[in-house]
Amino acid sequence: MLRYHTVPVTPFQQNSSIVWCDETMEGAVIDPGGDVDALLSAAASHGVTLKQILLTHAHIDHAGGAGALARQLRLPIIGPHEGDQFWIDGLPQQSRMFGFPPAEPFTPTRWLHDGDHVGVGHSTLQVRHCPGHTPGHVVFHDTQAQRAFVGDVLFAGSVGRTDFPGGDFDTLVSSITRQLWPMGDDTVFIPGHGPESTIGRERRSNPFVGAA
Repeated sequence: MLRYHTVPVTPFQQNSSIVWCDETMEGAVIDPGGDVDALLSAAASHGVTLKQILLTHAHIDHAGGAGALARQLRLPIIGPHEGDQFWIDGLPQQSRMFGFPPAEPFTPTRWLHDGDHVGVGHSTLQVRHCPGHTPGHVVFHDTQAQRAFVGDVLFAGSVGRTDFPGGDFDTLVSSITRQLWPMGDDTVFIPGHGPESTIGRERRSNPFVGAA
């Protein structure tokens, strides 16, 4: 079964998650935006051996620490979708613009596409391409654990911003309704910022995209 521990990192309090298989204790870091030492400490406290880095998208608060962590532990970087290549290329500029430490450049070991799967020990994460916040945004869904790591697509009571380059509100709404709602009302999602929620709660009452 997949387990996870979420660590807010960077001044943006971005939810980076350590995820692992409780049988093998092999794990991954989702969206290491920064504060790499805190993420390593969290992994060690749970006895997790990190095997890979997973990225939902390439904004600085989600991907800023990926290059350094990959170099330090010699880990592959998996994701996001190629649509975020320009955001990866612009990480140095992003870090200066938002006052982050310089982001080490990197090239993903593997790009992700809709319908792909990523293994974490004996657990499997389904990949869904969810553009709108960024063109290459993906989310990770574990159907067995009923957990989804959705980056900045959907929040508790809100949705991702669409005013950055490559963002589009109608595309984001389409991604949410086509890709997230079918996960089922009982699925708990871990957003890129703020508290967890469920698909059902947001489908019913989210003021931007809910039925209400």
